[in-house]
Amino acid sequence: MTTISRRRFLAATAFSVAATRLCPQGQSQTPVTLSIPPEATGPLMPADFVGLSYEVAQLSSPAFFSARNTGLVRAFKALAPRGVLRLGGNTGEFAWWKPTPDSSEPEHPRAREVVGEPKPLYYAVTPEAVRNLAAFLDATGWTCLYGINMGTNTPGRAAQEAEFVAKTLGPRLQYFQIGNEADLFGGHLRDPQTWSAGAYLNQWLTLARAIGARVQDARFGMPDIASNMSWLTQIAGQWSAVENPPHVTTLTHHYYFSGPATNPDVSIPNLLKPATMAKVQTMADTAAAAAAKMGIRIRMTEGNTCYRGGKPGVSDVFAAALWAADYSLLLAGNSYSGVNLHGGSGMFVANSVGGFFPGDQLLKEQGATPEQIAAHPHPFYTPIASFGSAYVLQPVAYGLGFAGSLSGGEFIQADLSSKIQAAGVNATAYAVKLTRGQTSVIVLNKDAENDLALRLDFGAGRTGAVESAALHAPALDSREAHITRSPQPGYLKDGKFTALVPHASGLRLTVV
Repeated sequence: MTTISRRRFLAATAFSVAATRLCPQGQSQTPVTLSIPPEATGPLMPADFVGLSYEVAQLSSPAFFSARNTGLVRAFKALAPRGVLRLGGNTGEFAWWKPTPDSSEPEHPRAREVVGEPKPLYYAVTPEAVRNLAAFLDATGWTCLYGINMGTNTPGRAAQEAEFVAKTLGPRLQYFQIGNEADLFGGHLRDPQTWSAGAYLNQWLTLARAIGARVQDARFGMPDIASNMSWLTQIAGQWSAVENPPHVTTLTHHYYFSGPATNPDVSIPNLLKPATMAKVQTMADTAAAAAAKMGIRIRMTEGNTCYRGGKPGVSDVFAAALWAADYSLLLAGNSYSGVNLHGGSGMFVANSVGGFFPGDQLLKEQGATPEQIAAHPHPFYTPIASFGSAYVLQPVAYGLGFAGSLSGGEFIQADLSSKIQAAGVNATAYAVKLTRGQTSVIVLNKDAENDLALRLDFGAGRTGAVESAALHAPALDSREAHITRSPQPGYLKDGKFTALVPHASGLRLTVV
């Protein structure tokens, strides 16, 4: 294990009590007063909101998702005591079910090889891998969204795999997903002249009904699109005409800020600017309307900062932590049931995006040595990286976990972020009502220069101690993140509390 890996490992194992210096104060302090309404009138953030997404191909290494992989178990539990593991990704369309050791690999339909798309490398999923997955979920306390191959599968094989998975995972299985980013199938897996949301729905129904014939009370999430949000609207419009529809519980889709790494628009300022979250809000509005029409929930089942493996200096630094926290809370406030940030082992993710990471190419062009390149997480955006035998939480995971600390709370509907931004600070704020009358507020100061002199008004006569925790690092481009809890609480004074939120940091205040 290298020295840098050891430092990261120690920081990760001290996830909730990391003690390093807070960000220094900026040149100016902008005063802002936020009034926090006493009642929660917004959506509930589910207790298992936090999620991670991995390639199905990861199952071809049965020892990975296993209770015996104690380092990974610890990392999952450090991120969230309850969470949702999603298995899917591009490699999901090239997985095949191998029910017995002597099962022969089936013939696969020919897939067009397209530059930039993954080559058709096929992966066997075995009963051993699924049994190990069940033990891993039991050890972590997490549940699973299990991806079934749609691109190169048959209804019979899909049903056989789903039956074994359902029996083996039991209550740890939330639902099946059939197909990954089917809105992109026209590029390599289907005829682009005939492929459409309607064609997808017809093929999806064939597979879902085959699974439902063998799995009692089978539940599904769909359509798990990459980016074409119009598919959600079209499918929702067609759903009422489906006779005896399968039990779909969740409308699912993906989101990556931008990419690939060689795109100069992928930068810290662009990642954190308010316009980025405004686009996310527009996306959420479309998804919410479609889900409401179908009478189901929404979940962001795959995404991250930069597609095709992330960008060094953007995806693997503290700026990604602030982005992840803001993005997660924005979606939670829009009634999303959860967020699954994508990651995993370098080889499997690289295979899913064409065999290499553009971020490595960028580092080579910048003159980085092989040792310097290896010191970065691979993929660059992964929430949990492996360095030698250590599994290490990355900055983006700290942001997801910081947002996840509000899980189980009901949102207080108040336009807090607009008031801060009107004062000229690039910051957002979210408030929830927790159990036993507690109120918690998270403020994310994404501004690179301006500190925020915050005054919270919980209403005259409100009393209580105020516990605080800071999400911080030395700078936005630091390859680290920390969450530090204050050793001593503060106290409300006539229902009011003041705090400084330094630039490039986050603060959580909870009235207990």
